[in-house]
Amino acid sequence: MTGKLILVRHGETEGNVAKILDTRLPGLPLTERGAAQAKTFGANLVDPPQRLFSSEALRARQTGSYIEAATGVPLVALEGLQEVQLGDLEGLNTRDAHETFQDIYHAWHFDDLSLRVPGGESGRDVLDRYVPALERIRADYLTDPDAPDVILVSHGAAMRLVSRELTGVPRSFAANNHLDNTETIELLPVAGGGWECTRWGRYLPPFGDDIAPTGDDPMG
Repeated sequence: MTGKLILVRHGETEGNVAKILDTRLPGLPLTERGAAQAKTFGANLVDPPQRLFSSEALRARQTGSYIEAATGVPLVALEGLQEVQLGDLEGLNTRDAHETFQDIYHAWHFDDLSLRVPGGESGRDVLDRYVPALERIRADYLTDPDAPDVILVSHGAAMRLVSRELTGVPRSFAANNHLDNTETIELLPVAGGGWECTRWGRYLPPFGDDIAPTGDDPMG
């Protein structure tokens, strides 16, 4: 069995604490707690990954740097893997702004990918920039049956949308179950070019529609 692609949500940021919709590059930094989360994640890895990547966002690169320090695997930042871009909602922390994004984001999960955040991206835009980067990682590093895992530090809302699209986990599960800081979605390459989800945060398969939703803090 080949290695997995392990998508890791970055550590806690100043934006997470203040509930700020923070998506534009480079973005806000990690808090002290976020740095500690990243250090713990790296220290708890049983085996080092063969490659370590992150988005270009500051919080993802900082999280990756702590994993690099723990494993000795050099971090490389890749284009196209940033969080959903929120346009006119950027920098806001109001209830209305969060609800506007939540409504659009849930619509994406239920197959209206053309809906666009005001001044920002559609669900299709996110998939069109993000999925090709994952497929390049797969082609370059996850075709050998003995290949070790690859780690990619990324962002909660984008990770959930892309992983649902690639693996077909139930729509309501993906829409309603967010990821805490440094939680993972693990994707296993399968024959024919597809992917299987083997972990979603605290959950292992099967991922049922009947799993109670977690409190939703999607951004990061």
